[in-house]
Order: sequence, then C-alpha cells, then structure tokens
Amino acid sequence: MKQRAIETIVLFLLEQQGRLASRIEKLGKQRAILAEQPDISAIAELREAYREVGLDLIKLLKFVDLNATGIRKILKKFDKRFSYRFTDYYVSSRSNHPYSQLQQVFKHVGVGAVVGALSRNLADLQERQGSYLSIYDQPASALKDPIIDMINSSVDKLTRSTNFLRFLGQHALIAQEESPSTAGEEEIEDQKYHFVSLMLNLVNTFLYMVNTYIIVPTADDYSVSLGAASTVCGVVIGSMAVAQVFSSVYFSAWSNKSYFKPLVFSSIVLFLGNVCYAMAYDTKSLTVLIVGRLLCGLGSARAVNRRYISDCVPARIRMQASAGFVSASALGMACGPALAGLLQWRFKIYMVTFSQSTLPGWLMAVAWLLYLVWLCISFKEPNRATEADDTPHNRASGQSVDIGQVENGLAQPLLGDSESKLNDDDDDDEEDESEESAQDSRKPATSIGSAYRLLTPSVKVQLLIYFMLKYAMEILLSESSVITSHYFNWNTSSVAIFLAILGLTVLPINAVVGTYISNMFEDRQLLMASQITLLVGIIFSFKVTSTYSVIQYVVSALVTFVSAEVLEGVNLSLLSSVMSSRLSRGTYNGGLLSTEAGTLARVVADCTITAAGYLGIGSLLNVTLLPSLVICAASIACTFLTYNSLF
Repeated sequence: MKQRAIETIVLFLLEQQGRLASRIEKLGKQRAILAEQPDISAIAELREAYREVGLDLIKLLKFVDLNATGIRKILKKFDKRFSYRFTDYYVSSRSNHPYSQLQQVFKHVGVGAVVGALSRNLADLQERQGSYLSIYDQPASALKDPIIDMINSSVDKLTRSTNFLRFLGQHALIAQEESPSTAGEEEIEDQKYHFVSLMLNLVNTFLYMVNTYIIVPTADDYSVSLGAASTVCGVVIGSMAVAQVFSSVYFSAWSNKSYFKPLVFSSIVLFLGNVCYAMAYDTKSLTVLIVGRLLCGLGSARAVNRRYISDCVPARIRMQASAGFVSASALGMACGPALAGLLQWRFKIYMVTFSQSTLPGWLMAVAWLLYLVWLCISFKEPNRATEADDTPHNRASGQSVDIGQVENGLAQPLLGDSESKLNDDDDDDEEDESEESAQDSRKPATSIGSAYRLLTPSVKVQLLIYFMLKYAMEILLSESSVITSHYFNWNTSSVAIFLAILGLTVLPINAVVGTYISNMFEDRQLLMASQITLLVGIIFSFKVTSTYSVIQYVVSALVTFVSAEVLEGVNLSLLSSVMSSRLSRGTYNGGLLSTEAGTLARVVADCTITAAGYLGIGSLLNVTLLPSLVICAASIACTFLTYNSLF
C-alpha cells in the first residue's frame, strides 16, 4: 500500500477539521452578539447551525472509521497474498508511533478540540434558549441535545486514549469491540444483558481469588501438622494452579454452549474441594489435602467470567465491566490473606476440628454453597439464538449504512483506487482458490496450533513477560510464610497482614499508572522500566550477608510486587492491542493463552519452592530467587530485541 495514499487521507482530514473549526469560529462571533442582544428566534437558528456542523462532524468521524477499516482490509489482502501476517504489527506500530501519519486516522488527533467546542456551545445555547422561554413552555428538566450524544458515541467508538478504566479493561484482556452502529444491534445486546448475572460472574471471580490466597498464610503450618515439611506448602498451593491449566480449556469450550451450567459445576466442585481441604486435618491425610486443592483448581471458571463479559455485556458498558473484573480479582487477592489472619480460633464440633488451618476451607465451602443457591435463583442464561444472530456478518451489514452516509457526505475516493485495484487483482484468484473473506478473517482460532500460528514475535515476548512476572509474584507470595517464620519468627497474623497490604496496593497502583503515568510515557517505555525495576527488586531480595533484616525483605518485596503489578497492567495492555483479532473470540482466545501462561508460571514456581526445600530452609530464599533473576533478565533481553515493534 502506498504511503502517499495515507498522506492523502490525512491532508483531507486536516482540511475538513480546519473548515469545521472555521465554521465554529464564525458561529461563535454570532453567539457573542446574541449574548448582548438576546433573540429567541436567532438563538434557535444559531443552534440549528451548530447542529449542522455537528452532523458534518459525525460524518467526518465515520469517514475516519471507514478509512481505518479500509487500511486494515488492504493489509489483510497483503497477508493473504504473501502468506505472512504483518497487519497487526503494521497497524499497531504505525498508529502509536509519535511521527506516524496514522495517528490522524487511528487516534483522530485534533478532532477532540472540535468535538469539545461544538458540544460546549450546543449545551450553552440550549441553556440560554431555555432561560428566555415562558415557565409554561420550559420543560421541567433540560434535555441534552441528541446531536451531542451522537457525537460522543462516534468519539467513543474511535477513541484509543489510555485512561484508568480502559487500562483496567485491557488488564482483564477482554475483547473491546466497536459499539453498535445501529439501534437494532444495541437492542440485541440489551436483550442478552442481565445485571444480576453480570454481578454473579464478578462475585465468582472475587470468591475464587479469595479461595486461592486464603490458605497462603497457613499452608506451611497445615503441611507440618500432617507430617510433611513446611516447604510442601508449595505443592499444596500450586496444586490448584495445576488443575487450572486443564480447567481453563474445558471451561472456555463449555462457555460456547452455556454460561449457567459451567458456573453451577464450578460452584459444586469448589464446595467439595474446600470440604476435602478442611477434612484433611481430621483424616490425617496429605493426599486429601492436595486432592481438595486440585478440585478447587478444576472449579476455576475465570474463562467463563471473561467470556460472559465479552459476549453478553453491551459495548457501551463493557469497559466498566472489564474494570470490575480486575477490581474483583484484586479485592479477592487482598481479602484472602486478611480473612486468614482473622480465623485464629480452635474448637471441635462432633469430632470435626476447626482451626486456623481448617477454617479457611470451611469458610469457603459455606461461601460457595450460598453462592450456588443465589446462582440457581437469579442467573439468567442469555438467549443463544439472539447471540447467534449478532454475528460479525450482521455487524458488517449494519455498518454499511454508515459507510453509505459517509460516501454521500464526503465524496472523495482516497483509498478507493488502491482498494479497487486489489479487489480486481484478486478476482481471478477467488475463482481458483478460496480467498479469505472479511468474515473468515474474524473467525476464532479452532486449535492450539492455529492460535500459536497467529502469535507474532512481539506477542510471544509479551507472553514470556507475563510468565516471568507471574513466576516472580508466586515465589514471593507462596514462600512468604516459610521465609518470614524462619528469619523473623512471624506468626500467621503477621504474614496475613503483610500479604493483605501487598494485595491492597493493586488498585491504587493501577489507578496511578492508568490515569497519569501511561499518558506521560509510551507503553513500551513503561514495559522496559518496570522490568528493570522488578529485576532490581529481585536482586535486592537475595540474602548475601549473614543477617537478613525485616526492612530488606519488606522493601524488596514491595518493590518486586509493585513492579510486577505495573508490568502486568502494561503487558496486558500491549498484548490486547497487538494480538490478532481472531484471538478475541472462541475457545482458544487471548484470555485463555494469557491465563495458561500465568497458571503454568505459578505451577513451576510452586514446584520450585518444594524442590528447593530439600536443600534446607536456609537455602530456600536464594535458590528460588535465582530462576526469577534469570527469567527476568531473559525477558528484558527479548524486549530489547523487539523494542521497535512494541507500540
């Protein structure tokens, strides 16, 4: 595709922006005159003039959307012709590069000022017109001009700014599709949406994260009470992650057919798993303990939670729901250890022991049982027939109306010649071989192999980084009770408070990064800086002298954990933007791939803790930190090699 074709688009866009700005400036002078000499009819005429500018602005925004889509389609032609996918790389790198002309097409730079001026003047005129009407003619509450909502809808459809809400949504790695362009599509999405069902999915996410971390402060003591070494806590904690590696796949596939049944199955399995975990003490069986955690891992329905938000929540609030998913996870991560610190009782009821080791299991069993009752009463299964109708083909046909309006309003071909040439060249090929259609290019990956082939080098590096940060975090959290007990003689309550404080840093850190820091620096700069900071935290955690102080451990743990949290947000933000759109749907989606990478990292980390325990508690810290150091250094090197492709 010729670069000057994009330059033609940009110059035309700038020309139209200038014309709109000039019209708004002239209307502003008329508004200033009317402010001194009010005239109801003149105000109404001026308001209509502003609305005409607004309609032209909407056409311009749709024009930008049309050409952005056109650029992607042309690149898809090259993907097919040369059997090499560089669409995602080209679009992501050029659209975010500070000197790229695609900034105008994909980020509509400069349009925001026009939108702001127009919206502000329309709102001011409406208020001013209402103030001159009779009290009998004036409505009880002023209604917003519909053109403002239309403008905001068009801007929301195009905007790519990195604010806190979007940052959290990308953190969840849930597909954020374009908002519906027709009232019919919006009605279909509303039919699928059920607020209580969404809340049930978020509560499921929260309870699962609580279930994951509530045993961390007491897992070592529980292992010792059953006759095992304290470092076996790595196996106890990690067994849940082992099962989750497999459960993520079948839950993701199951969600293609139903959301309710997987959630019911998840609740039942988690109830049984927690009962087994709690009963292991009275049965004096380490096997029952590990089986209980395996069952808990088999009940991980996070893939269903992600899928429900992606498929059944309307586009206009999907980002808020995605942010709620991340917030629920963070809150559960903090509440788990905090609850463990509160459960410091010991008593028996009918030969069943309730202690700080078993109470987390009993508490979560009751929680999942109550959740199951609420789920059966309140969950509403989306209409699958309606969902099937809401296909990419139908969306595309709905969008053609908007394209027609744009072509009538802004009759300039721009990319038309280039695209038509490509279409003409492909006519012969389509007769002899199956050309990838627009609908085929949106089909989800159908196997692990096809999903892997969609991974570009930059995506693979991001998955490696995700593996690394999850490994480092799991080492820090899982061995915290053993390390602090050995070096500082901390009790369960102290460990629980420490872990809860770490968990509570998640949302504030994401708020600062998503609201401020991400707007000051590029994602790739934050990615490199956070990796280096994480490396520093790991190095500072090593025990290199005869003494190991609380200050060194706490400070290094905070640096490591906070750096990993910042890195996770930036990493998933980049991953969601550079990953193929075909990985946003289906069983083998981007969320599943990142979940598998993170879960595998947790499994390896927990096995490392248990294996290192055979060398002695005194060597545990340095032995487990060494792999973190090596993997972090390797990820930094890979990031450096692919740095120019990370936008």
